Amino acid sequence: MKLDSRKAIFAWSLYDWANSAFATSMMLVFFPFFFKRFCNSGVPDTVSTFRLGLANSVGCIIVAAMAPLLGAIADKGSSKKKFLMFFAYMGIVMSLSLYLVSEGDWVLGFILYFIGCIGFAGGNIFYDSLITGVASEKKMDFVSGLGYSLGYLGGGLLYLLNVWMVLSPETFGCADKIEAMKLSFISVGIWWAVFSLPIFLFVKEPEFGEKKPGVSAVKAGIGQLKETFREIRHLKTIFIFLLAYFLYIDGVDTISRMAFDFGLSINLGEKDLLLALLVTQFVAFPAALAFGYLGSKIGARRGIFIAIAIYFFVCIWAAFMKNEREFYILAITIALVIGGVQALSRSFYTKIIPKNKSAEYFGFYNMLGKFAAVIGPLLIGVTGRLAVAAGFSDDIASRISITSVILLLLAGGILFYFVDEAKGREEVKYLS
Repeated sequence: MKLDSRKAIFAWSLYDWANSAFATSMMLVFFPFFFKRFCNSGVPDTVSTFRLGLANSVGCIIVAAMAPLLGAIADKGSSKKKFLMFFAYMGIVMSLSLYLVSEGDWVLGFILYFIGCIGFAGGNIFYDSLITGVASEKKMDFVSGLGYSLGYLGGGLLYLLNVWMVLSPETFGCADKIEAMKLSFISVGIWWAVFSLPIFLFVKEPEFGEKKPGVSAVKAGIGQLKETFREIRHLKTIFIFLLAYFLYIDGVDTISRMAFDFGLSINLGEKDLLLALLVTQFVAFPAALAFGYLGSKIGARRGIFIAIAIYFFVCIWAAFMKNEREFYILAITIALVIGGVQALSRSFYTKIIPKNKSAEYFGFYNMLGKFAAVIGPLLIGVTGRLAVAAGFSDDIASRISITSVILLLLAGGILFYFVDEAKGREEVKYLS
């Protein structure tokens, strides 16, 4: 397939527009409320929170554990699109099926959401890897940024509609908020299904070497994975980058996931938090696009450093925040760089990995991404407890704990400083 085709680039980018509906409307906002108040009706909050956390965590762990092997099999069988279609429509069917969940039926709700999360996360492995067959290295930063920007815009638009549905259910013929949420799950499934079509129709499978059928692809994939583990010691640049990425993206994800909780701690209302998330989506749309353009001009490496530096100052700022206005400014600041650091990290990684093993290497990349925000929350919790034990008030302790994320950003930034893109390409050529 000809690289840098506008049709292929736009078709590839639209998948981010499609599946971001699940990330925003489903995972971040409406399903947690639906699961807690409807599926776990009459159950203590601690129990429902544990069940939701289990669904999120176990789903991510399963995908993370399988990602490198699935990627290797997809590489050998030239079947990235088939794997993408399988996981995408797994998530779509589960989203639609959530409409059927009855009050108190937390088991069915748990299962459908759990499988849906696997579909969402699994599909992203093969979506990311397909960028190597769409964009040249010259366009990689921009195309990666375009994908994230359309994801924020698409997810934000459907989220806007769903917020309207939930806040005003009678307008849409719904009896109450719960019925409106069920309708929002239907909208997520339809949105995801419709806007996934372009990538299947207009993006061709990038092929490298002989295509292996069926069982042969599985055997060849297992062999490729074993080979990668043997050769990874020679690919020091990739190894250092993955470690750096794991640390700084853990800091980035921790800040994003703790923002909602932090808003509650300063007594922001639910409507204000929903509005803040909505504003974040629409600010992140042009910002991700701008960062992709910036990366193509000054290099992805410099762009990533800029994003890490901004997050560093966000941590300090959060510690001194006092009111709602400052919270909104903080949310907008995060929105300006979150898509950029994600997009440029993806495009930078694409430039230093073997193109004929892109799905497998993105399996490792997504595996680390799924384990992100593991160290950060624990670091915040421990720091907060230590601050209380040292005699600080709860308010001061919580502010001190936020600054602990700086350690992850610093560690990731320092390691990333030692990642040499040119050296990484030479290492890959040496092993080719």
